Amino acid sequence: MNIIIHFILLALKSILNFQIKHFNELSLTEFHDLIQLRIKIFVVEQNCSYQELDGKDKLSYHVICRNGTGEIMATARILPEGISYKEVSIGRVVTDESVRGKGEGHLLMKACMDFISKEFGLVPVKISAQSHLERFYNAHLFFSTGKEYLEDDIPHMEMLYLAQTISQ
Repeated sequence: MNIIIHFILLALKSILNFQIKHFNELSLTEFHDLIQLRIKIFVVEQNCSYQELDGKDKLSYHVICRNGTGEIMATARILPEGISYKEVSIGRVVTDESVRGKGEGHLLMKACMDFISKEFGLVPVKISAQSHLERFYNAHLFFSTGKEYLEDDIPHMEMLYLAQTISQ
């Protein structure tokens, strides 16, 4: 491969594009690709056997992060109040191994929180976080409620973002 083309492809892969779509707006290919990434990380990489398709995707907004060549590098789902919790919630937050440690997870969470603020207003947001990611979520003003538990044999904690902690 020509070295110039190689560097152009590398540059394209580093450009990130975020989209947020309700399930009803997703193409079959988009839904396939985001489920493929979630299974790659949660089921295969984390060696965790669980029911990935839980019916909640149909009720959710999906945050999709693509690189410049269109590959999905990160995704999350935003669930309106009353689906997982009485609060709005964020779940299935995942980044491809190739982009971890480069800030893409923080950009993904910022996209989630910006959308929630615009779509639902300044509301509390609840998540179920893997315990080792507590500091990551603290950076986005999520704090432990004190509830800790095992989910699929992985330590988790319930975390809550309170909208009034941010001055607008």
